Amino acid sequence: MWIATAAVASSAVQAQQPSTATAKKSATAARAPDLEGDWSGALQVGETELQLVLHLSKDTQGGWHAKLDSLNQAVYGIEASMVTREEDSLRIEINSVGAKFQGKIQPDHRTIRGLWEQGGTGLPLKFEKRTAGAALRGAAANTVSKAEGTWQGAIEVSNMRMRLQMHVSHDDQGKLLASIDSLDQGIQGIPASRVTENNGELSFEMPTFQAQYRATLSASKNELTGEWTQNDSVEKLNFRRSDQPLDLRRPQNPTKPYPYTTEDISFRAADGSAHLAGTLTTPQGAGPFAAAVLIGGSGTSDRDETIAGHKPFLILADLLTRKGIVVLRYDKRGIAPSTSNAEQATMEDLASDAQAALNYLKTRKEVDSKRIGVIGHSEGGILAAQLAAGRDDLDWLVLLATPATNGERTLLRQSELIARTGGLPEEQIVRSQLFDRKAYAAVREEKSPAALETRLKDLIEKSGLGAAMPPAALQAQVRLMTTPWFREYLDFDPVTVLAKIKCPVLALNGDRDLQVDADETVPLLRQAYDKSGNKDFTVMEIQGVNHLFQKAQSGSPALYGAIEETMAPEVQNAISDWIAKHTAH
Repeated sequence: MWIATAAVASSAVQAQQPSTATAKKSATAARAPDLEGDWSGALQVGETELQLVLHLSKDTQGGWHAKLDSLNQAVYGIEASMVTREEDSLRIEINSVGAKFQGKIQPDHRTIRGLWEQGGTGLPLKFEKRTAGAALRGAAANTVSKAEGTWQGAIEVSNMRMRLQMHVSHDDQGKLLASIDSLDQGIQGIPASRVTENNGELSFEMPTFQAQYRATLSASKNELTGEWTQNDSVEKLNFRRSDQPLDLRRPQNPTKPYPYTTEDISFRAADGSAHLAGTLTTPQGAGPFAAAVLIGGSGTSDRDETIAGHKPFLILADLLTRKGIVVLRYDKRGIAPSTSNAEQATMEDLASDAQAALNYLKTRKEVDSKRIGVIGHSEGGILAAQLAAGRDDLDWLVLLATPATNGERTLLRQSELIARTGGLPEEQIVRSQLFDRKAYAAVREEKSPAALETRLKDLIEKSGLGAAMPPAALQAQVRLMTTPWFREYLDFDPVTVLAKIKCPVLALNGDRDLQVDADETVPLLRQAYDKSGNKDFTVMEIQGVNHLFQKAQSGSPALYGAIEETMAPEVQNAISDWIAKHTAH
């Protein structure tokens, strides 16, 4: 997306003072109208016209500064990283969105004509000086349409509820503007085009989604009744005027009071470098009970494995504890109350933390130490497998969507499947895969994190892929690739560990999982267990579920938050039934 999808944190502005080549030129510049103030422009990107407001200012030393508003995208105050004014030229660089503007100041100093460059593409852009006192953010003193304001609505299809927030406003020429925030996808400021409102009939197009929206404004002017058309599909979409987003629905979340006890606990990492915090849930009645440790997937996983508003481990812990199992779930190091630096954690650290969790569980008097198992999801399954392969006191193991290919292959396949499901052109998928391979090669070759970050940013700039991601997400991705964990994960081969497991195993994968491809994973799991000689293992491919084991149409991670279900009932039953069988006295 052009410009940005979210405001970025302010950074230091590297401004340069204007040139004063000759006294004559300086005198002429002094008599000319000042450039300081607000400027309006329109950037034509395909069928979408993005309304921009440029704010130019000077500090006490004469250095220039700039901020940019993208009205359609509802993004304000994007800080320029460099502003240069020389005679009749103005150059602005905005590193946070990978953009540059080179303009020529017209003789009247009321117009700046130039070229906007972003993502390897250059587009003409003209800025015109706003009159003093003109309203900022494209809003004049009075509205030009009764539809202006902030609205809340949702598209509900099957088991999905996509919450949307709509902003309608106008620019200082009275032209209507609109943008959409997709709250459950975390996308803000998606611009609309051809926005009109006539006699209470509001309509606009969303080129980003190849969609249209048409609605009728109620007599009270507080409701819009309409239809969203996309890919030949028509869905009902009504909005109510409100600044408060619609409530998030998670019907499977358990509600208090629970029929079991919960206890906040903490335990020390094996090497003493961290204190890990978690929750222990214990069934009512006399113990000792069978017990389980839950190990979350990659990234900043908390004790509930919270993702897209879902709490899979809260659901799983509740399910198992109601069935007589003590459950320990914990925040990974550096997350929530758990100490240490998450970005410096290695795979060895995380595996060691899982060991410490298991050891802590064995100290509890409520727990039958001969009936303890581990459940790992995604990368947590790899850690669980390492635990099982290295100990002989583990009674059983459940692997949920656990990769069986090395990290690089898993990530490349994940990227390919998500892109193809999202409808990206084949040429773009090939370019993205090539970039990923170059980035992974850089990770292996550059030993210095600082040098690697520089090299990765250079790769991003040369590839032109930076414009396709929000700056914050892009920076987070770069930081992830410079971590010790990522360096290890790229070449880690789970099969070597899986083949060593001797305890009973249940492995579940979803056929619509785009993050861990079942077509590649399931055969490798079966081969690994055959090689191990393990006679008690079950590999199941669950139909119609994604990486989180939700019932899903496409499996796209972008839709995790829109699906109200956290974990399909048949998956919950498969897990609990298998564990019950393997923990019976």
